[in-house]
Amino acid sequence: MVQNAWDVEKAATLSTGLDELVYRSNLIGSDRAVCNWGGGNTSMKTVEKDFRGREIAVMWVKGSGSDLATMGAKNFTGLNLEDIRPLIEREEMSDEEMVEYLGHCMIDRNHPRPSIETLLHAFLPFKHVDHTHPDAIISICCADNGKEIAKNLFGDRFVWVPYVRPGFSLSKLIAEGVQKNPHAELVLMEKHGLVVWGETAKESYDRTISVINEAEAYIRSRINESVIFGGGKYTALAKEERMSMLANVMPVIRGAVSDEKKMIVTFDDGDDVLEFVNSVDAARLSQVGAACPDHLVHTKMKPLFVKWDPSMNDINQLIAAIKDGISSFKEEYKSYFERNKNEGDVMFEPAPRVILIPGIGMVNTGKNVTMARVSGALYHRAIAVMKGATALGTFVSLNENESYNIEYWPLELYKLSLAPAEAEFSRKVAFVTGGAGGIGSETCRQFVAEGAHVVVADLNLEGAEKVVSEINEQYGTDRALAVKMDVTSEEQVQAAFKQASLTYGGIDIVVNNAGLATSSPFDETTLDEWNLNMNVLGTGYFLVAREAFKQMKVQGTGGNMVFIGSKNSVYAGKNATAYSSAKALETHLARCIAAEGGPFGIRVNSVLPDAVLQGSAIWGSRWRQERATAYGIEPDQLEEHYRKRTTLLVNVYPGDIAAAILFFASSKAEKTTGCMLTVDGGVPAAFTR
Repeated sequence: MVQNAWDVEKAATLSTGLDELVYRSNLIGSDRAVCNWGGGNTSMKTVEKDFRGREIAVMWVKGSGSDLATMGAKNFTGLNLEDIRPLIEREEMSDEEMVEYLGHCMIDRNHPRPSIETLLHAFLPFKHVDHTHPDAIISICCADNGKEIAKNLFGDRFVWVPYVRPGFSLSKLIAEGVQKNPHAELVLMEKHGLVVWGETAKESYDRTISVINEAEAYIRSRINESVIFGGGKYTALAKEERMSMLANVMPVIRGAVSDEKKMIVTFDDGDDVLEFVNSVDAARLSQVGAACPDHLVHTKMKPLFVKWDPSMNDINQLIAAIKDGISSFKEEYKSYFERNKNEGDVMFEPAPRVILIPGIGMVNTGKNVTMARVSGALYHRAIAVMKGATALGTFVSLNENESYNIEYWPLELYKLSLAPAEAEFSRKVAFVTGGAGGIGSETCRQFVAEGAHVVVADLNLEGAEKVVSEINEQYGTDRALAVKMDVTSEEQVQAAFKQASLTYGGIDIVVNNAGLATSSPFDETTLDEWNLNMNVLGTGYFLVAREAFKQMKVQGTGGNMVFIGSKNSVYAGKNATAYSSAKALETHLARCIAAEGGPFGIRVNSVLPDAVLQGSAIWGSRWRQERATAYGIEPDQLEEHYRKRTTLLVNVYPGDIAAAILFFASSKAEKTTGCMLTVDGGVPAAFTR
């Protein structure tokens, strides 16, 4: 059952008015079984003073594009009710007219555009109004016998409104229905949701919760757990098997759904998902249509249900079924668009947003990890609705044209337009080794600032987690992932790339940056020192690049690798034979991979820094003393020594190297591969020749 979370003591500390509306809205939005992500709307009618000091009736309503769970006062719009109320006398009003008219009713032009369903709130004569999409209510509204069930459950307390796309006509229908029924306490919107009201914020919230719980109790009493979704057809693979399968197929999926633009791919194997995908009726039910109009923009009309028998446990069969399924889905989506398109419509990417795989779970796609997970969260709601609706009768949905006219509705598309513009590395995943260090951490930050998701790989997990925590706090949950990885361990490198696959669907950019440095005269260089440099800087770079190359080939969408070499890659550093030799190996390895990667769209380039001391673990080790000794100076004189030996008389910082890395990984260098770029302030001895 849904919990009533109203805190009387907390509510008592709020000023009546907008603060109370924000509190109520956040409570409603915090439970996704009550209200979808980004969906629903709330309102409150008050008396305010206008710019001339006159008292006017004002309605505060949710602004378009915000989410009830997280919105604040700035996300609400105030409108002059005296300007809106006369609209109910009209017979009809187009969406375009409505939007323009409401724009003139706003009491502050800096407020966001009001909700699509503003008139629904304005036409009802109640002080507080809440519109939500609860699972239990939509189960009734999406059952073929929903109106009859509502009569049994609510008697004469409800108004049933047939499906009409939100806007003027629906708002008027609701207002007239409530006016004609003096006993009305709620409105049920066919295939859509719930509307309730109250004279206080608490009364409206309490009614939302109580009505939902009435419906949920009714549904629960009619569910036969043994035959949910027709009973079981498949058995879920063991957790370890599912993860192993997913690690291999996620890059396949990511490549197949990334047409003109790349997609981030996530997975979900929650208990409700597994119960559904493994059921007898899942293949049929999943194709009926969306459980709620609010889902359509994020989930499309229906998901892809992969035709695969998990009992065969054959990865090759699964990959073939996924590729065939995605290809067929795209063709069907293009036909759906052509059948229903209106003048000026531009087709979205035709690939599925929700992919259901028996025995494994659900895979979701989106332009970033947040939106991929939104599509998954909404499909959890769809599963709950189908579970309830099929317990009551037959699950029904919007027809094809109704679905299309929501998915491509300009007022819904406006919400999407509020998102920030995509940046250079939006939709891409960068994997950075040595990500906790000076160059690595700065590179991660610059990638994320330009839209990327990043995997921060480092032997120092605590350091990597600190970088990730800072990035996610600034840019949003799960934009960065920390993994512990020793580049010399084949097993750990492979495990890290599997984790990247499971988290984001694959990788697009690899920065081979992990490193160390030692200094000894040649005749004092031990075999252990030589092997240490070769293992980390040679074998380590080989292992990381090889696993990246494999994953990029599977995705089939190209890729970028940037190797962090050194001035010593082309300059014989004094007392640094092992280090210099390994750094030379790196850059030649990069060129070899570039030669093989070209046909697959995989570019490989190298950045050659010199003496980047800031934030460096290497320069905080014995290397600083060793290099100072080699030059006959004190360790604290190194920065000035390195500055003076450059032709530009500058020091080189992590940000300088990160900028070069981002250049090579960007579209600005899309025709460059096998190249070396020296970023050292100009050391003539290291000029390439």
